[in-house]
Parts: sequence; structure tokens; C-alpha cells
Amino acid sequence: MCRLNVVCRVTYAVPKNDMKTSMIDPEAFESECIFKTSRSSGKGGQNVNKVETKVSLRFDIAASMLFTEDERERIFRRLSSYITDDGCLQLSCDEQRSQLRNKQTVIGRAVALLNQALVVAKPRKPSKPTRSSVEKRLEEKRKTALKKIDRGKSFGP
Repeated sequence: MCRLNVVCRVTYAVPKNDMKTSMIDPEAFESECIFKTSRSSGKGGQNVNKVETKVSLRFDIAASMLFTEDERERIFRRLSSYITDDGCLQLSCDEQRSQLRNKQTVIGRAVALLNQALVVAKPRKPSKPTRSSVEKRLEEKRKTALKKIDRGKSFGP
């Protein structure tokens, strides 16, 4: 019995981000990943019992050459729930019946997660309220105060 190795081109769905962020090259990312396959649960009939379709991705962030030191820190801070104690990003996919489609899906998810973690938040510029809004607020306060003063007045002898 011999094994057939199939090489194919993989496409990834990566969301658009700001120009400030460094987009991760999926091919370079894939070369640094470790993939492990296992039997998937769920539907598939006899196929589910004999074919390893579940794909687990393991990516060592600390040893990766794709990121700078502050990008690594940002990733560790934002994706702490996906990162193991030894500093590896770990994801798995068993949604499809095909191992190749599960591999494509898990790579796309990992790239999207990392791109999302690398987005630098724009600093907030504090704004000053306009003169008209300040006057409007003070006028409302005066009306409310007068209303409360009028409630306290007693009528009668």
C-alpha cells in the first residue's frame, strides 16, 4: 500500500485592515506552522471512523520571524486565550468533511486573528464642547432648578 501526496494551491480569506498594520503573508505563515490531524467527530458515516479530517494548527509566536518584538507583545496580550503556556497559538477545525478544507479554514482563521491582534488602536483626541452646547446645557439646568423651586412653594393661608 502506498500513500499519495497531493500538492495544491491554497486560497485564504483575510479581512481588510488599516494600512498601519502589517498583513501576514499566508504562505510564510503556513511554513512556520505545525499541523496535526486527528479523527473528527460528527457526521460523515463510515468516513468519520477511518479518515483524519480534523486539523489542529500550532504556531510558535516567540520563535517566529514574521513579527517584531512589540508585535509579539501585542499578540500575547490580545490573544492570551488562544495561546498555550509555552507561547504557541493553538487552533483547530473539524467543520468540513475534507482535511484540506479544514486546513484552509484553520489557516485563514489564524491569519485573521493575528491580523486583528496587530491592529494599532488610534489614540483618542479629547474634544472641547462647543459654546452653543455649553449654553444649552446651562439653560436646561436653570429650567430644571426653577421647576424644582416652584414645587416647594406652598399656596394657601
